[in-house]
Amino acid sequence: MTTTLTAPVRTAPAWRTAALIVTPLGPLAIAVLRWLLPYDTTDDATTLVAKVATHPGAQSAVLWLSLVALITLPLGVLVVGAVAARARPVLGTVAAVVAWIAFANLAFLVGPDQIALAGVEAGLPGTATAALLEASVAHPVSTVATTIWVLGHILGTVLLGVALWRTIPVWAALALIVSQPLHLVAAVIVPNHLLDGLAWLLTAVGFAVAAAVGLRSRPGAGVA
Repeated sequence: MTTTLTAPVRTAPAWRTAALIVTPLGPLAIAVLRWLLPYDTTDDATTLVAKVATHPGAQSAVLWLSLVALITLPLGVLVVGAVAARARPVLGTVAAVVAWIAFANLAFLVGPDQIALAGVEAGLPGTATAALLEASVAHPVSTVATTIWVLGHILGTVLLGVALWRTIPVWAALALIVSQPLHLVAAVIVPNHLLDGLAWLLTAVGFAVAAAVGLRSRPGAGVA
């Protein structure tokens, strides 16, 4: 009797599959969040509360998406940062640290969104809810956290793209490099929710490609 031996089928470990899913999930959640956001980032507190009162369902979705981002963004940065640090140890490590610290401060930016919706649902006067918003963002802790977030997530993502240059496809590295400066323009300088969401979608694509390249089963050289 002849026995035929067949090579075992290699399957990706569960942790690898989970990492591939989780890594782009954070920026993707923020992309959808920015599309649904019922107010502009530049709105004053009174205008913000009025718009939330008009669209409470959208604001509730923003909070749920924020929760997804809070859970997944720091994990995603760890994956992408590990790939960047392996490609360029010094620059990649700096980029990963800057980006991770920034994304870890995201929780402080969700507070005003919670206050706005809670005030509307509690039936508080708009002026009272607006006053709570202004007081919450005026606290020094909020100011420091917001500054770290604004500077860190833009600089960190740009540096990640630079560190990953030619380790991942050039177009994916470019997506990371331009995504957050584009977000700054679309969120603050010329508010445009569609463009803002697309900017975060670029970050999600860059994260996904970096994870796919870094977590593939066989180590290989960078790609052009």
